[in-house]
Order: sequence, then C-alpha cells, then structure tokens
Amino acid sequence: MDTLRAMQVFIHIADAGSLSAAARQLGHSLPAVVRTLAALEAHLGVRLFNRTTRRIQLTDEGREYLHRSRSVLAAVQEAEAALRPDTPDPAGLLTVTAPVLFGQQHVAPELTALLRQHARLRCRMLLLDRVVNLLEEGVDIGVRIGALEDSSLVARPVGAVRRMVVASPDWLAAQGAPRHPRELAASDCIGLLGNGPVWWRFVEQGRAFSVASGGRLEFNHIAPAIDACVAGLGLGAFLSYQIAGHLAAGRLRPVLTEFEPAPRPVQLIYPHARLLPARVRVALDWLEARLRQRLAGLDALEAA
Repeated sequence: MDTLRAMQVFIHIADAGSLSAAARQLGHSLPAVVRTLAALEAHLGVRLFNRTTRRIQLTDEGREYLHRSRSVLAAVQEAEAALRPDTPDPAGLLTVTAPVLFGQQHVAPELTALLRQHARLRCRMLLLDRVVNLLEEGVDIGVRIGALEDSSLVARPVGAVRRMVVASPDWLAAQGAPRHPRELAASDCIGLLGNGPVWWRFVEQGRAFSVASGGRLEFNHIAPAIDACVAGLGLGAFLSYQIAGHLAAGRLRPVLTEFEPAPRPVQLIYPHARLLPARVRVALDWLEARLRQRLAGLDALEAA
C-alpha cells in the first residue's frame, strides 16, 4: 500500500466533503477513491469517516489523522524541495573543511554571509591543516591548496597562491638578503615542525630542488611563525595569502623570488555526484565566486 498516496486521497476527501467530489478533483474514478479509503482504514484499523447516503463526516480519529497527514505531506514536500537542484531556498546541514588560516581569513566570512542569505541552511566548518578524506569524514566541500591527487573528487579552481620566502625590513637591513637558496642553511630561518629536517623547495632554470633550512626557532603552527618573522627573528617561508596583509603594509619583504616554485592552485573539491544536493550546489557557486574575488584581490596586493 502506498501510504503517502492514500494520505493525499484522504485529505482530498476531507477537504471536498464527499467521495465523488474528491474523485473529480483527483481525476480518479469513484470506485478507485472508495477502495483507497477502505484500504487506508483497514491499514490503520479505525474508521476515518462516518458515512451516510447523503454525506460523510470525519470521526475523532479522522480529525487527528487529518492533522498529522497534513504535517507529514508538508514535511515530505519540504524535503523534496530542499534536495531539488533548482530550489531557491536550500536547507539542511552543510559540512565544509579548509586549512586553518585560509579558513579563518577567507572561507568562514563567506559561509557566514551565505547563512544570512539562506535561513534554513546550517553549516559545520572543520578547520584542519591536514588532507581530509571527504567521503570518510562526511564532508560536502573542501578547500584544497595544492594539486588534487584523488580522482574520485571534482575540483573547481578559484585561484592560486605563491610560496614565498620573506623577512622583515629590520632583519634584511642587519643581515642582508640572501642571493641564492643555498645560503639558507647558514641563515636564521623560522621553521614549522615536521618529521625530520625542514626543507624549503625552489626552482632554478626549470629544475626543482630543496634546501634544508637552518635556524633556532620552530613552531607547530603557522600564525606564531609569521609573528616571529615580522618581529625580525629570521626568514620565513609562507604561502602568499598567509602574509598578504604584512606584505601590503611593508612589514615583510619577499626575497629569492626568482627561485620560487610554481604557484599552488586553490580549489574547491567535492565528491563525484550526478545530482548535487541543493545545499551543496548553492554553497559551491557562492564560494567559487567569492573566493575568486578574494584571491584576485590578494594578487593585486602582491603586485602593488
């Protein structure tokens, strides 16, 4: 028995006030409507209408079932509308992940703006400086900085960021700017903790190479490393978005720019799906447009 369809027939009967009127509205035969009502009453084990030769009237159980049936069908329609790709009002929980600093600076503000536009949308944001398995961790959208290696994911490029070696004006005035990455082994370099030596990557005449950086100071998080670099404690290697404000204000200056590796792509990634839920599609379109603007603005700052 199709219970939802039977509920719809029952509601039509209650609203129309007669079986024949409900049959006309539904475009069904009168016997078909009578059979549906009888099957529903048998399924529920109660009478929904008191019937006479001239009219039908809801029983107490019928009035209760009418109220609940309307709620159920409204919820079904709402759920279908929320999932429909072209719905103007997406709903449900959206899970997004991004690197910590990029997420704080650029993704979180745009998600906040998105929620202001769509009152029925909820968001869970995971700020993590590691590669997240979207499928295993139940994530709808990820921000990936770097090449995408997982072919089971779809990527939407939104820009690119540079890997830059920088130092404060005071440090450069005292120590001088390095002319080649080989000099970094004997320089004060601010490192990020990892497994083994801290290697900084460069390119010379089309060939990639790495240099083990020296230095007395290491951190397990990027923000204090940037602060230390601004304070004049040494050279640092950061992604351009991480230090854009300091570059624009002159608190940090780039060095060894001719040895920089190719910019890293910034991409929105999501699992392959023939039909994306409305909440994911709307969020992807929103983030793509706004992150493009933000990264283009960072490019303009770097060029200034």
